[in-house]
Amino acid sequence: MSKTAISVRNCFFCGRHVTTGQGTMLVKNDGSIQWTCSNKCKKNLRKLKRDPRKFKWTTKYVKGGIKVKK
Repeated sequence: MSKTAISVRNCFFCGRHVTTGQGTMLVKNDGSIQWTCSNKCKKNLRKLKRDPRKFKWTTKYVKGGIKVKK
């Protein structure tokens, strides 16, 4: 029996796990790779250009808002 290694990556927007064969990969011009787990994350990241720290449904959410230095 052959053992298959399941590669688990994290979604660039929400932080959930993206298993092998799932999600969408975007390779930017600088060589960095962004994985998204769903169409919802893909649209929020690329089309709407939203910050994942502002949405409660992401694991990157920051309670109390984002502190901005002046």
